[in-house]
Amino acid sequence: DAAINKGNSGGPLFNMEGEVIGINTAILSPSGGSIGIGFAIPSSLAQPIVEQLLAFGETRRGWLGVRIQSVDDTIAESLGLGTARGALVAGVDDKGPSKAAGIEPGDVIVTFDGKPIKESRDLPRIVGQTAVGKAVDVVVMRKGKEKTIRVTLGRLEEGEKLAKGEAPKSTEPVVKKTLGLEVSSITDELRKRFQIKEGVKGVLIVKVDPSAAAAEKRVTAGDVIVEVQQDTVSAPDDLLKRVEALKKEGKKSALFLIANNQGDVRFVALPLE
Repeated sequence: DAAINKGNSGGPLFNMEGEVIGINTAILSPSGGSIGIGFAIPSSLAQPIVEQLLAFGETRRGWLGVRIQSVDDTIAESLGLGTARGALVAGVDDKGPSKAAGIEPGDVIVTFDGKPIKESRDLPRIVGQTAVGKAVDVVVMRKGKEKTIRVTLGRLEEGEKLAKGEAPKSTEPVVKKTLGLEVSSITDELRKRFQIKEGVKGVLIVKVDPSAAAAEKRVTAGDVIVEVQQDTVSAPDDLLKRVEALKKEGKKSALFLIANNQGDVRFVALPLE
């Protein structure tokens, strides 16, 4: 039991043989002093960073260029995965390595460079530890089928600087109802009212029935439906037709790609009944 107090953060953590086994990071303490609960970054994670600092004077982390979210049981069922696993691609950076390689929103990354991705939090760590410029095989599940995509990694520090977004054209509002949602095309007036960022495209949710399943999933007015079951929707009629088609196929639920007014996206599985 090693006591960690103020001023220890960033210092080495030793074992009884005098070997460095970690970098002190934080403590759990109501008073600021040690109560015996401390946290450290394992030396196996810190070693590659040390080597980069010695070689380049800076860190150089691998960059895939995707935004991901966890796969729960409902999402797994909607995608036909069987069990919840992998990292669901919620978005792809337009100027990132994944876009160029052909990775798409809705893909579930299950293997990266030969390493299984059991849950979404595995992916950023593994990608960050992979060398910049390395070509890796990424195995994804797309519409129920396994697909291997070759991706050449970029550098995270450079990817964070890339600009995003283009302004869409306005369309006349058409309000329709489905699944407890009132939806409309995005007009300049509605974009201004809901403070929707330029570049966000899709079908605007203008009202949510409080008793609907969407409300339980924290879908709110001002959110924008971008895709339904991995098919892009740009108008209310597109949305209604896609929902009806899925019902006829016997689907009990569907996967919606939903953006908030700032363009941050997430997948939400909603029942179709």
